[in-house]
Amino acid sequence: MLVPSIFGSNLFDDFMDFSFPDIDKELYGKRAHNIMKTDVKELEDAYEVMVDLPGFNKEDIKLELNDGTLTISAVKSLDKENEKKGNYIRRERVVGNMQRSFYVGEGLTEEDIHAKYENGILTLDIPKKEVKKIPEKKYISID
Repeated sequence: MLVPSIFGSNLFDDFMDFSFPDIDKELYGKRAHNIMKTDVKELEDAYEVMVDLPGFNKEDIKLELNDGTLTISAVKSLDKENEKKGNYIRRERVVGNMQRSFYVGEGLTEEDIHAKYENGILTLDIPKKEVKKIPEKKYISID
């Protein structure tokens, strides 16, 4: 069954939203499929960040650290060489650019962050830097 769409949105999906709520749409809006889904786990001395990037090659992913902000970028283009003749009826896999940024602190360097990409999941180990303790308030007595 062919379903009409306008500007990349499927009218049938919008009509069915009332009976089949989609948590991704509630969190991220209609462009939820373009968001890098991320889990952040706090460990004793580090943070573990896991980013879903299915279908991307390691070469398509770029990590940049600038002024304490870690930016993850991924680019996927259409594979024109291996594509068979025919017309798509529906296309849901992400093609294009994706980007997401996280503030990790200005004390970190590129050498501190360890990245691994395996089975469509980018895993980052980001160490916690020591936070300077604020001295306890001491009161001065008034004579």
